[in-house]
Amino acid sequence: MSVVPLPVRRFVMPAVAAVACTALLATTAAEPAADASPSPQAAARTPTVPPLPDGTPADLLAYIDKLADPAAMPTSRGRLRYYLRRAAAATVEAADKILSQTPPDDALHQRALALKFDALETLRQFGEPQAAAALAAFAESLDQVHDPALVARVRGAAVAAQVDAAVGSGRPEDAAPLVARVAALVKAAPDDAELAKTAADFAIRLGGLPGGESAAAAAFAAFIPEFERSGNPAVRDLAEQIGGTARRLSLPGNPIKLTGTLLSGEPFDQTSLAGKVVLVDFWATWCGPCVAEIASLRKEYEQWHAKGFEVVGVSLDEDRDTLEQFVKAKEIPWPILYEQPGGPGWRHPLATYYGITGIPTVVLIGRDGNVITLDARGKKLGAALERLLGEPADRLGDRRP
Repeated sequence: MSVVPLPVRRFVMPAVAAVACTALLATTAAEPAADASPSPQAAARTPTVPPLPDGTPADLLAYIDKLADPAAMPTSRGRLRYYLRRAAAATVEAADKILSQTPPDDALHQRALALKFDALETLRQFGEPQAAAALAAFAESLDQVHDPALVARVRGAAVAAQVDAAVGSGRPEDAAPLVARVAALVKAAPDDAELAKTAADFAIRLGGLPGGESAAAAAFAAFIPEFERSGNPAVRDLAEQIGGTARRLSLPGNPIKLTGTLLSGEPFDQTSLAGKVVLVDFWATWCGPCVAEIASLRKEYEQWHAKGFEVVGVSLDEDRDTLEQFVKAKEIPWPILYEQPGGPGWRHPLATYYGITGIPTVVLIGRDGNVITLDARGKKLGAALERLLGEPADRLGDRRP
């Protein structure tokens, strides 16, 4: 998974200082969130955060501006992180004082709200334990904010923080209760594209958790109808984009639709699979893990084919000649579905229809035609076949006198 660099946000001003800070922070996104206090020698070269003044709102804004543009910039990642975290915490305190001293319709009040959000979001990105809860509380207090864009940003960040915490547990049952709350927010703000993206990401991440397919399917079922009703074309487009993923994650317990053309050029007839246990394998010759699994998949095929096991490969290759040469050289015995793509990328209709975004992806189908699982690779496939088909034909043959 790609890592997004930590945002510098309000605490680093443009020009040379911003470039230096961004370069330092961009290499720290995967580091642990906790930062130790700098050593005495390092502290001498780290800008200090002065005490919060007891002044007017204008004085407090000037204080925040000084925090954002220190006289001396830190020269190491550790010192920079240490300073930015302290500056963000001090900015939250200063912004709260401004908010307490100004009416909601005051321009200074509105600016303080934006500054507080930037600071809380920076603290969250740095892993500050209380930042997520503070963002959630902040999002619920914005009834009189005049800037719709700011409301959307705060709401989105608060939801993202809750999603991170829920998915971070690694247990779908912990994350599932958040689905209803996120769906309610999406329904209340149907045109908020950022919120919709956060909700869609939530459902996709649920599907990536072990055993998370049903929770993800429930999330997609809750979110997609709201996306489709949106007046924002970007939100409606998102519903179409994730529709395939939703269909794939809802497959267990339901039939899968397999259509297309065999590599030989003949139309594929799904009725030929009736009564068989079938593994549908989305793969490509350029996919290293896909190629690496062919030997073990062939072994399972040879053991179980006589007892009713079939494999159907769905190739995402772009070049037919390369695929044909590979299939011939490897002597792959099972049928391969292939469609000549109309452009670059994964253009097989089945891959698009079922939202395939990574390969190898497999789907195991039972004798009744319903999908059993989306997680049947390696040893899991062998265990599933033994459970479904008894013992492989070669073992039965060994027992005959």
